[in-house]
Amino acid sequence: MKKIQVHKKAQFIGHNASIYALAKGKDDDHFLSAGGDGWIVEWNIHEPDLGQLRAKTDSQIFSLNHFSDWDLLVAGNMEGGIHFIHSKEKKDVKNIAHHEQGTFSIQSLGDKIVTAGGLGKLTTWDSKNLMPKETLHLSSTSLRCATIFGQKILVGSSDDSIYILDQNLGLIQQIEKAHDNSVFCIDVHPKGNYFISGGRDAHFKVWNFEGKNLFSESAHWFTINDIKFRPDSSIFATASRDKTIRLWDSENFSLLKEINTIKNGGHINSVNRLMWLGNDHFISASDDRSIILWELLSEV
Repeated sequence: MKKIQVHKKAQFIGHNASIYALAKGKDDDHFLSAGGDGWIVEWNIHEPDLGQLRAKTDSQIFSLNHFSDWDLLVAGNMEGGIHFIHSKEKKDVKNIAHHEQGTFSIQSLGDKIVTAGGLGKLTTWDSKNLMPKETLHLSSTSLRCATIFGQKILVGSSDDSIYILDQNLGLIQQIEKAHDNSVFCIDVHPKGNYFISGGRDAHFKVWNFEGKNLFSESAHWFTINDIKFRPDSSIFATASRDKTIRLWDSENFSLLKEINTIKNGGHINSVNRLMWLGNDHFISASDDRSIILWELLSEV
């Protein structure tokens, strides 16, 4: 069994509310965060005390993505609005009220932007004119996450289902009752071997692309908010409302490490988002208004 040591390398403090979203920055040393205060903040991992405000909105931000090729930040807010912000100008290019009851996920698919939100709408956007191309009412409940792999879109919903669609929003597969409650997160094995979902039922579940359940684990005490594979695919991490992060073996799905408040100086409230910065570092964002940079020191 792999043995992993984890070191708390830095803590980033500056937000005035819960942090709900993380995004890649301009290079491997930078990342972006956003949350309940409506701020979009850029951080340098080597200067944790010097966060820079990149943009500010008047609403809580639930989702965020940075498209460097288009010099564009896209943020989704609590009311379902979508903010398109030029990275350098730091101001809204457009602010469109599109989804209802929250915009929960923002992804890219080729030259399109894909958003998922409340009341079951999945929309593709033209990345040049920033206008919607096609909208599919996939469910009567909120679409809580969307993940792109190749030409497939995987969507987790509050109707307990996982939907697999093609690039034109054609439905390939619906996995009904995938979880006992809302599906909050999905990530795909980097080599495409399978994908993993997590949700309010505190389980992670492993699936093939035909919709067959390969494995299920009661992984946390409360809701799993996020799942992220390490880039080399050997490990995946889960983040939970129970305030912990857990690292798992990608081959046999055994628990390798729990990161918590007492032993590791971890978060004191719900852990909402994760993001890997290469194979040796990842960050976590929390309701405690902070972000922590974690370093994996050794692996046997």
